[in-house]
Amino acid sequence: MRYIQRQLAATLTRAARAFPAVVLTGPRRAGKTTLLRRLFPSASYRLLEDPAVVATVRSDPRGFLDDLDLPVILDEIQNAPELLNFIRARIDVAPGRKGRWLLTGSQDFTLMRGVTESMAGRAGVLHLLPVSTTESAKVTLLRGGYPEILARPGDADLWFQSYLQTYLERDVRQISQIRELATFRRFLALIASRTGQILNKTDLAAPLGVSVPTLSEWISILETTGQIILVPPYFENFGKRLIKSPKVYLTDSGLACHLLAIDTDRALRRSPFLGAVFETFVASEIVKQQANLGRRRQLYFFRDQRGLEVDFIVPSGEQELILIEAKASRTVYPDAASSALSLARNMGNHKSRCVVVHATAAQDEDDTALAPGARSMSVAGLLRVLRGGPKP
Repeated sequence: MRYIQRQLAATLTRAARAFPAVVLTGPRRAGKTTLLRRLFPSASYRLLEDPAVVATVRSDPRGFLDDLDLPVILDEIQNAPELLNFIRARIDVAPGRKGRWLLTGSQDFTLMRGVTESMAGRAGVLHLLPVSTTESAKVTLLRGGYPEILARPGDADLWFQSYLQTYLERDVRQISQIRELATFRRFLALIASRTGQILNKTDLAAPLGVSVPTLSEWISILETTGQIILVPPYFENFGKRLIKSPKVYLTDSGLACHLLAIDTDRALRRSPFLGAVFETFVASEIVKQQANLGRRRQLYFFRDQRGLEVDFIVPSGEQELILIEAKASRTVYPDAASSALSLARNMGNHKSRCVVVHATAAQDEDDTALAPGARSMSVAGLLRVLRGGPKP
């Protein structure tokens, strides 16, 4: 399998030079361990999913740490959170020694709570998502960006089945005492069918036969383990009554297609979910780039009760907003930007740029003017704009 150069590598290297510890979170199988071992080949390595290793940690945490050669990669640290207090004590003895502790975790909430309590000011925290289109041209709507899928696309269906089974049996059961994993599996498929929609917990809970509080807990589990992205509404009042619930997206479009039983490009093109899957893909690519550049997540949508809707809003610079419409078609007409332009006219002191991002045969296709103040472009073009490239 050819190694994929990850965009986060530069940010991760800077963090290791600035902090005694680095914490790398993200969904299972996104490539965290591979990235760390590639960047820090001289670091020793311990996997904290090995029952024997975890037993040693719990019986004698000081002895376990004494036996390590630093720098060290401690993989899946959420399985041994008690180590964080002992690591903190060792950092405080020699705070000037940077990049000695390299920690990974697949569960953000559990891990971040420990980092917040034990490692504040001592650890740089970064997030790795599946591979982006910037990192590999093999990333597609149908297959998504998990590294093992990119290496063996012909085995995608089997890989996703195994991934879901592992996810349910390890991550989900570790976070919550869910008895009916089959119901949770149906919940995942239901979420896939709602990707790109406003999150309506009552609507989701009813067909599953669970309560809204249970459904809320399950949503939290998906977000904690990096399986979904919740996009909040843009709250600044533009003189309209706004929808206040978030939109929900699967983090990986390939997993969304698998859960929707879409297994070929032809089936995807004919699917009623094509638009939603493409919108999911765009949301994921925006979030990936922000994470890879070490930026905080800033992704919103707009919808008011009069029906005006813009798929995404991304702040860019001082008092500027990028208004984005996602269209799965390769042909884009000027009226595709009408909602974004309408919102732009009501934004007061905010500067804005309106972009219609669409599917293209060539990812590096030049952008095209649609109307005064609006342009259409590929996903790659959008990412260049959001990174700070030439303005459209």
